[in-house]
Amino acid sequence: MYSKENNEGCYGVYPFSGIPTFLRAKELRTKEEFESANFDIGILGIPFDEGMPFIPGTRFGPRAIREQTLRYNKRGYYSVDEDKIFLSREFGEERLADLGDVAITPTDIEGSLTQITDSVRTILLKKKDGCSPLLISLGGDHSVSNPVIRGFDALGEAFHVVQFDAHPDYAKAEPGFSYTNAHPFRHVAGMSHVKSLTQVGIRSVRAFQARDSRADGNQVIGMKRFYELGPKGIAALIPAGEPCYVSIDIDALDCTLVPGCVSAEPNGMTFRELTDSLAALAKRCRIVGFDLVEVAPLLDTPNKITSYLATQLIIEFLGRICEEDYWKKRYL
Repeated sequence: MYSKENNEGCYGVYPFSGIPTFLRAKELRTKEEFESANFDIGILGIPFDEGMPFIPGTRFGPRAIREQTLRYNKRGYYSVDEDKIFLSREFGEERLADLGDVAITPTDIEGSLTQITDSVRTILLKKKDGCSPLLISLGGDHSVSNPVIRGFDALGEAFHVVQFDAHPDYAKAEPGFSYTNAHPFRHVAGMSHVKSLTQVGIRSVRAFQARDSRADGNQVIGMKRFYELGPKGIAALIPAGEPCYVSIDIDALDCTLVPGCVSAEPNGMTFRELTDSLAALAKRCRIVGFDLVEVAPLLDTPNKITSYLATQLIIEFLGRICEEDYWKKRYL
């Protein structure tokens, strides 16, 4: 039962108590609450796995990630190496809102994808001082990045897309088979508001689609090239100061780190290699939004390590974004 004592004690401390919104942020449940809310960062769940030709279950990813965020307190997060607290202002001033989940209709693939795009556009059109919220979407399988990025046309500006992934997800569309998690970036690359597509960490021995992607003028970076460039070199592939959207497939990490991922592959990144790359992008570019996909909780270990790593990736990336001048100007 709610009480002041419980709210300041057990409710605010222990990860097994409380309603699992993202980082215990207020959930905006109604149209009226959304329209009157004042937030700079929006969390949108996309519980969709109709794009999985192999093993389903990523529809439970958004809920699992939200549950893992209950392990954090609302003071921000602390870097021991830097002796610094990140996100303290954003948390302290309640600049983050949980926007709930997109209304998905199972088996209605195209209808659900349209609903995702409409939801993204509605959120991005809620501008404050001319700025759209920073939208973070939680998947779901990787097919959702197509309708999400499609909805980012509401920004009114073109941007670059960087995809961290073991697979290019660049399959050719065929009748009745064009919206799986193997297809999204074929669609994304053709969008008029996408300036460029850079695919990082591609390494699957089944990744023949990478040839098509390169032939279409996209940058495809395998692991050998990734190690040659390093995080700062990866970021330098995008023009400095340009707007950038980032899509993170959890299988960018090595398969030994992510048991709760259907298509995990060997020879992937370490956690630090990926977070350093995201930090470098946040410093070089103006991040307009990002997604994290392909967490499959039903395959995970009992301690939900894959969901926890996904949560930590999101929070660390968000913390780096909020340290940059382009973000801090929102408060001036």
